[in-house]
Amino acid sequence: MTRTVFVTIAGRTNAGKSSLLNAIIGEKIASVSSKPQTTRTRITGIRNIDDVQMVFFDTPGLHKPMNKLSEHMLNTVKESVSDIDAVVFMMDCTKKINAQELELLRSMNASKMPLILALNKIDLLRDKNQLAPVIADITSKVKIHAVVPLSVTENDGVDLIINELMSLAQESPHYFPDDMITDQPERVLAAEMIREKLLMLLNDEVPHGIAVSVEEMKEREDKDILDISAVIYCEKDSHKGIVIGKGGAMLKKASTAARIELENFFCIKVNLQCWVKVKEDWRNREGIIRNFGLSEK
Repeated sequence: MTRTVFVTIAGRTNAGKSSLLNAIIGEKIASVSSKPQTTRTRITGIRNIDDVQMVFFDTPGLHKPMNKLSEHMLNTVKESVSDIDAVVFMMDCTKKINAQELELLRSMNASKMPLILALNKIDLLRDKNQLAPVIADITSKVKIHAVVPLSVTENDGVDLIINELMSLAQESPHYFPDDMITDQPERVLAAEMIREKLLMLLNDEVPHGIAVSVEEMKEREDKDILDISAVIYCEKDSHKGIVIGKGGAMLKKASTAARIELENFFCIKVNLQCWVKVKEDWRNREGIIRNFGLSEK
């Protein structure tokens, strides 16, 4: 008999949720950067080990909503922690728990779902004994199924998370093919790879006002080349100039980095063409948010 477990990865922005998902899946299916709010929608990842299928939902980080897009992102988090089998709640072990984190943890306690507390970034601690009071403080306020200190960047403790989740799997058919690692369409994966490079290269507010849409993605019939045409949308003309850069330097740098990652992921030579357009204040425009696939509805 096969078993499955449905898991939401939740927590504060920049806690390492997407990095954990990528580490468990063994492939990069979620964008990762040091910028807050990198993940905007719920991303599904699938990992099969023996008879167990683990289905993961990576969610946007908890943050203070500043626009309609932020509101949609937080609604996605709330919807993703209902009707599942377990939650991996990620925290940066170098930071104290805040009110928003505590509220979400208590709401999950009320639904009686197993909570696995993943205390990430232990590699940044000079003394691991610093973890004891952090764990004591949290477990005195909420009921935790298991506490796992880990460092995703060092791949230290990821296997412990997997073991805890496998123990929670229930007898059921597998809902996804065993060779499937995500339900994300290839165009969405490609768009996120491009956006990630822009997040890494750009500073201040500009990255948050960027959306990427892959307009065309087609393999040539006569050659092993994948043609990808993408449009990078930003909110202001001034941002467009920054994204393009002097003499097109910034756009070229981001496109080159994205092309290399796309080739590694799809295992084929990629011809990537990127254009930059402006959609004023798109993060507060419901119709555009829906068109970009960033609405929970």
